[in-house]
Amino acid sequence: MDAAEQARRLQAVRAELRRRDLEAFVVPRADEHQGEYVPPSADRLAWLTGFTGSAGAAVVTLDRAALFVDGRYTLQAEQETSPDLYEHCHLVETPPHVWLGQSLRRGARVGYDAWLHTPDGAARLQTVCTDAGAELVAVATNPVDAAWIDRPAPPQAPVVPHPLDYAGEDAAAKRHRLGTELADAGQDACVLSVPESLAWLLNVRGGDVPFTPLPLGFAILTADGAVDLFMDPAKLSADTRDHLGKAVWARPLADFGPALDGLKGKVVRLDHASAPMWVLDRLRAAGAVVKRGDDPCALPRACKNSVELAGMRAAHRRDGAALTRFLAWLDATAPAGDLTEMAAADHLEALRAEGPLFKGLSFPTIAGSGPNGAIVHYRVSPHSDRTLGAGELFLVDSGAQYLDGTTDVTRTVAIGTPTEDMRRRYTQVLKGHIALARAVFPVGTTGSQLDVLARAALWADGVDYDHGTGHGVGSYLSVHEGPQRVSKVGNPVALKPGMVVSNEPGYYKTGAYGIRLENLVAVREVSRPVGGERDILGFETLTLAPFDCRLIDVALLDAGEVAWLNGYHATVEAAIGPQVDAETLTWLKVVTAPL
Repeated sequence: MDAAEQARRLQAVRAELRRRDLEAFVVPRADEHQGEYVPPSADRLAWLTGFTGSAGAAVVTLDRAALFVDGRYTLQAEQETSPDLYEHCHLVETPPHVWLGQSLRRGARVGYDAWLHTPDGAARLQTVCTDAGAELVAVATNPVDAAWIDRPAPPQAPVVPHPLDYAGEDAAAKRHRLGTELADAGQDACVLSVPESLAWLLNVRGGDVPFTPLPLGFAILTADGAVDLFMDPAKLSADTRDHLGKAVWARPLADFGPALDGLKGKVVRLDHASAPMWVLDRLRAAGAVVKRGDDPCALPRACKNSVELAGMRAAHRRDGAALTRFLAWLDATAPAGDLTEMAAADHLEALRAEGPLFKGLSFPTIAGSGPNGAIVHYRVSPHSDRTLGAGELFLVDSGAQYLDGTTDVTRTVAIGTPTEDMRRRYTQVLKGHIALARAVFPVGTTGSQLDVLARAALWADGVDYDHGTGHGVGSYLSVHEGPQRVSKVGNPVALKPGMVVSNEPGYYKTGAYGIRLENLVAVREVSRPVGGERDILGFETLTLAPFDCRLIDVALLDAGEVAWLNGYHATVEAAIGPQVDAETLTWLKVVTAPL
């Protein structure tokens, strides 16, 4: 979208603000479910600003506008959104509520859509408005929607059963287990708004958003294990209704508000970090006793059962074979000098699609050569596509959805001869990756306490990376799944057996190259050392694909790091070798040879 169209849309929204007597309006990237990916009908931030990243927000006033993105998207925001129209701000360092607090005049009316903000988010907006003497107003209808004259229709993808062979636990057992948890806490019901929770709890999957098999909807889980499910009935076939069972009542979305009204006098759990503020307002107006609490599905969903873990291992073996075939092909093709980023990404997707149980990519492939690799969440397009050049690095961050698991893996490879600077930084990133992979830690340790392990080698050289080290991953669900993570940002959730997280330190030299090395790992129990006094956990590496040893400065590795890498490469050869063709196997044996 060019700057002229961005300006036209911005003026259309400002006209709506004037009509409603509003001086400012907050436009989050989120939809009603706070998911990473939203359907086209809910991608208001992209429609308004042109920014297409998966996280961000905008604030529009009558004479100013600001776009807020984190460090992953700084360069992308500058490329996609006109600086003449939008101030570019850091989402963490100067979030929207802080910017508003610095910009509001006393008596101003600030609008927000209560469906698109959580109670925690709305509370931050309320605080800055109160401090500034302004009024926060929940709009009846969204002014962006009013200006968006060709807005797409909401998604209508069918909801399908997720077989027990992949889920590992019957949905009725899950419902009754969580219902008992509510009863033990003295709570009558819980409102669920996160689609991953609906999918996990009911053993269903959908297709309402890109890259993640989610059915969009809401649910009320009661202490007896019954569920009221609110979504378009047309999405539920007779087979799916039979799968849901008699204790799950499928109802149209129009019934959701009245059902909340029916909870008058009941004790209702609501996750203030994920539910819409609209739900909290409705429950309070109905006279329900609202208890703040975590989504009861979040932690058990994150702690994969034995069937889910077996599926993740199987998915990674197949995915590793496709990626290894790609890396061998890349090594043979790129030196000719006519391979583009888009062609490489398309070839990798085609190789994955040949495998069984493949259901699509888990996110848009990041295929960045040279300076494009320095854009953390770069998305190749016909406008940005470039040829892989000699002497450059090529960063490929990709993943897939399979019926038995979700993958996410990043490899950085040398095209031609790398510089010593590239090799030093690559080796430092690898040292951080190995340090986290080898970590053992007491039960109760959080990912935030481990994050420093992945950064230490880079910090020693005075460099760092501006993103988290690890995110949770679902089982044929979201590739970015909480509540666990490995990050500088504090997180109180302890790592538990069965959780899957990414291990992805990186380094990015703006205008030159990017490096990221990512495997998925599963938290597992580790034998207590002799003389040890506490139960210990560690990681099982799931991802199977070779690293580029041409980029390793072995002099920077210690003996333990060399041993880990040699052991990992031996595991890769043993697991992947039988799955690939003879030519790829010959290549694989060379690149996984011990250092």
